[in-house]
Amino acid sequence: MKKAGLIIGVAIIVLVILSGMKNMIAKIAIEKASKAIVGLKLDIGSLNIGIIKTLTEVKDLRLYNPEGFEDKVMFDIPEIYVDYNLPEIFKGKIHLYDMKLDLKECVIAKNKDGKLNLDSLKAVQGSSARKRPNRESKEVAPDFQIDQLELKIGRVVFKDYSKGVTPYVLRFNVNLDEKYKNITDPNALVSLIVVKVVMNTGIGKLIKLDIAGLQDTIGNTLSSVQHIAGKTTSKVVDSAGKTLSNTAGKVTDKLKLSFGGK
Repeated sequence: MKKAGLIIGVAIIVLVILSGMKNMIAKIAIEKASKAIVGLKLDIGSLNIGIIKTLTEVKDLRLYNPEGFEDKVMFDIPEIYVDYNLPEIFKGKIHLYDMKLDLKECVIAKNKDGKLNLDSLKAVQGSSARKRPNRESKEVAPDFQIDQLELKIGRVVFKDYSKGVTPYVLRFNVNLDEKYKNITDPNALVSLIVVKVVMNTGIGKLIKLDIAGLQDTIGNTLSSVQHIAGKTTSKVVDSAGKTLSNTAGKVTDKLKLSFGGK
């Protein structure tokens, strides 16, 4: 009996050690793969992959701005939960049954040279490149599928450093909570986040962004939207603390009409 208990104890310790190594290796792999897909440095605070259940928990994910921007972080994502298809992972396909992504804050910035940080994202660059004929090389996206995505967006901040040392700042409390189905391209996931950020704020009038190209990347994903938290609201506050929610609402409505009036 004592021998059996010892074996069980050793087995548990080995599983714990392997679990820790697995999480560490997966964390490094995800950070490198995400940089290859997104094009920017990405950091994960912690990652926990279930030993038995196919549930992965990602904590404190941050996507950083490229060099030349005052603000370090573009996306601040405290939590991501993923339930994945293990057999298809072994076959080389990234197939996620369910993904819950909580974007706490997105910072859209223009630097002193007038460059926009969103233009550094590969999904944004790709939307413009697809419009140019005779591309010399075609990048093949990995086999990728998300059956259902729950996307939350809390706050969006716009900072314009191109007018002087002190930036012009707008803050949008978006409070978006929506579900989407059948995302089959990693670029579509990034494009969806960018489009929803622009659609639900007044930033579209302040920046030059290829929204139509991003919409093409998303395809039919927008039409699958399911609102969870009711109608999204966008309260806007400028640098001086003045509320601009009415103005932002008008801009947002114009943007929504260009996407089919959803």
